[in-house]
Amino acid sequence: MPRPTPAQFCLGTCTVVAAAVALLAVSGATGVLEIAVLVGFALALGTLVTLLSLSTATQRRTTATAGATATPGAAPLQADAPAPAGHAYARQR
Repeated sequence: MPRPTPAQFCLGTCTVVAAAVALLAVSGATGVLEIAVLVGFALALGTLVTLLSLSTATQRRTTATAGATATPGAAPLQADAPAPAGHAYARQR
């Protein structure tokens, strides 16, 4: 699994802080257990956001890599077609 970039890590951290502040402000929790549960939920939410942004970035990289291998404007070679001159080494079977 790839490691998160600094931007993805920052996104997850900001999500944790914002969610914790919002949950604590809205709930009015005063007990230690209540606060621990809300902060734990905010931490889980931040982890989820980081993982989702990581998987989305991985999918983009995979799609970009697959698209970059195709030469733009060139017709795809068929399996039966002979290799272009000078590229016979690439078509060895």
